[in-house]
Amino acid sequence: MANSKAILDLEDSDSSNRKLVLTLYEALSSRDTDAVVKIVAPDLEWWFHGPPTDQYLMRLLTGEASSDSFRFVPQSIVSFGPIVLVEGCDNSRSTSWIHAWTVTDGIITQVREYFNTSLTVTRIADSGKSPTSEITAASDAHRFPCVWESSVSNRVGKSVPGLVLAI
Repeated sequence: MANSKAILDLEDSDSSNRKLVLTLYEALSSRDTDAVVKIVAPDLEWWFHGPPTDQYLMRLLTGEASSDSFRFVPQSIVSFGPIVLVEGCDNSRSTSWIHAWTVTDGIITQVREYFNTSLTVTRIADSGKSPTSEITAASDAHRFPCVWESSVSNRVGKSVPGLVLAI
């Protein structure tokens, strides 16, 4: 029974983390800075992998974006506990992107942003947990995916390098 409750708690947490991240994309799209400030930690840790010209998210979050700025439209979203992975592409710019958001206590504290690359993510067990319980939980791919791979759009028209991210 305790395992069932833990699974339900994790599913609820994953769902609320995904909803929070989707709310952020809606706020960014509508340029609702008040909502963004409530969702994102003031000391957001931001990592970027890609060409400097593609730092659209940084410009949106700092208010430097122009009115014709890049629009992030999520095409898929999945979560690994506090990590929410979102991917999309901008066909007009032949650009694919992936964001790995970290949600802590109901606010976003970190984002890792990747442009024009494919990404494989794997979840690594906490050292304090029993390996058996992690393997058992991770074996149910629908509830606890332990590996996620981006689906690079054919429409971006480029070959993209692959990266592996361990969380």
